Amino acid sequence: MFRTLARSAMFVALTAGGLAAQGWEVSPFRPLALPGPNMYRTGSGRPGPGYWQQRVDYRIDATLDPAANELRGREVINYQNRSPDALPYLWMHLEQNMCAPGSVTSQLDQPPLVFLGSTFDFSCQGFAGGIILDSVLVDGRPLRPVVHGTTMRLDLPAALAAGASAEIVIRWRFKVPPYGGGRMGHDGTLYEFGQWYPRMAVYDDLRGWNHEPYIGAGEFYLEYGRFEVDLTLPAGYLVAATGTLRNPEQVLTAAQRSRLAQAAASTAPVAVITKAEAGQPARTRPTTDGTLTWRFTADSVRDFAFAASPNFQWDASAWEGVMIHTLYRPAATLWAEANKMTNEALAYFSRQWLRYPYPQFTSIEGPIEGMEYPMITFDPTGPTREDVHWVLAHELGHQWVPMVVGSNERLYPWMDEGFNTFIDLANAARYFKGTAYGDSIEVHPLHLYADHAVPGEQPLIARPVEVTDLFWAGYQKPALMMQLLRYEVLGTERFDAAFRQYLNAWAFRHPSPADFFRLMRDASGTDLDWFWREWVMTATRLDQAVDTIASGPQGVTEVRLASLGTMIMPAELRLTFADGTTEVVRLPVEMWNLGPRFTYRVRGKPAVRSAELDPRRALPDVDRANNRYPR
Repeated sequence: MFRTLARSAMFVALTAGGLAAQGWEVSPFRPLALPGPNMYRTGSGRPGPGYWQQRVDYRIDATLDPAANELRGREVINYQNRSPDALPYLWMHLEQNMCAPGSVTSQLDQPPLVFLGSTFDFSCQGFAGGIILDSVLVDGRPLRPVVHGTTMRLDLPAALAAGASAEIVIRWRFKVPPYGGGRMGHDGTLYEFGQWYPRMAVYDDLRGWNHEPYIGAGEFYLEYGRFEVDLTLPAGYLVAATGTLRNPEQVLTAAQRSRLAQAAASTAPVAVITKAEAGQPARTRPTTDGTLTWRFTADSVRDFAFAASPNFQWDASAWEGVMIHTLYRPAATLWAEANKMTNEALAYFSRQWLRYPYPQFTSIEGPIEGMEYPMITFDPTGPTREDVHWVLAHELGHQWVPMVVGSNERLYPWMDEGFNTFIDLANAARYFKGTAYGDSIEVHPLHLYADHAVPGEQPLIARPVEVTDLFWAGYQKPALMMQLLRYEVLGTERFDAAFRQYLNAWAFRHPSPADFFRLMRDASGTDLDWFWREWVMTATRLDQAVDTIASGPQGVTEVRLASLGTMIMPAELRLTFADGTTEVVRLPVEMWNLGPRFTYRVRGKPAVRSAELDPRRALPDVDRANNRYPR
């Protein structure tokens, strides 16, 4: 026993001394500090045998009054407490209060975020609105809620026991802002509604209640359930929404129903409402008198959104039983290709990663710059084919993350915006293959690195409301991270299999960063703590260098390499020999196990004339001047 302990102590001392001598004061391969696994979340990154999450079902009746510019509604919420905890109060989101006078957003008056050519104004642009609660009942008893800006607490008469349910009934109304935080608004008679009704906050095993206020940059984190929604509007309006339309006979014409049946058997777009018919309610609506009520249902979704206009042009097609709809104003001429773009993207994402699980998907052209909800997205007109394709596919890609794999967007946008941007890049390259855009789009994040990865760069783990460059930290840098993990660290076969396992394991559940880290390690068979520390938890820099080339004993040539930055990565080394031949060597990240210096020994070959690291320029190396020797 004493001998074993003594040897262990000697090993630790020698290892620590060796690290210090080599230059590693702290090993970059040290384990990442993660919450301990438990019965809810396993060490392999998957849901455990005791995993639980709450269920929330909604029954909503809402009426849009365009003349008064008001949306009013009544909703019945069935909240099922599947947690092991008794809940003395419930928390809800009232996100329309972002537009209320005196809101945090109005007080901050922050400038819009600029994403290359797009501007995102996460405010209400001076509109004085907010939601009015006419009544709140819990289990039939009136309750006075406690409202804190965009959140609301319901203090229950008695704690909601584990396994019990509560029924919440709320009557509410609000004036529709012309532009509400980049998520909803209207342009003339075209309305787009996202984050429009009082919604339950998430109660989970990680943090209890997740009630971060809605300021704009963080999107949403919600529970899954069933929606039954009735929407009443003037009869001249056409409505598209999350879910399945349950009363097409009442709200669509016979010609439209016939065209939809044709579209259900066609991968090519079918005009349900033609350009010539758009904007003519007498030709496109069953009646123009009074109002019509549209009835939708949706299962296993975490939100509900809808759009309405009397002027839509409408194309539809199908992919393996999934209906694909695009609705747009006739002036949006580039949208003639939108249905084809969306159909092909949905097929690609389904085949490559996880099959699309819902019966339909709808894209709406309108004033919102780009926003996603279950089964429906809001997309801008777009100045070019490439821009239209990108936004359509990007918002569609959010159906996988976070609509199906329900990560917490209020805290971790890199887990939805970043993952989604990653899968979008390959899709865009596929669609535009053979063009300058298609053949270069996948390296776009790497080309942005020099402009965005500056000394003030913030870690991906930072909250979105604290990030000064959300375009980089939320979208492009995590996409670059995933590309490098796929192509340079794991290889496509191992990465793809592991990422598919992550999507399948956490479909309709709530993964955390630790779950993702653990599952990718478990499924790929590779310890990746060093990688996540560099790319997510810190803001490090890569600087690989060829120090020198020297002749060693017995004809061995020594190529001496160094990791001069704070980031480590595998290396690709191209050797040019004295006879003019070349060889490319792939070196695993374990080359840095003993410190930031590594000697690659060449045996049985002609003398090495020159050496170059990262000859494909695939890595974000901050100093390429030292990548080659001789310089």
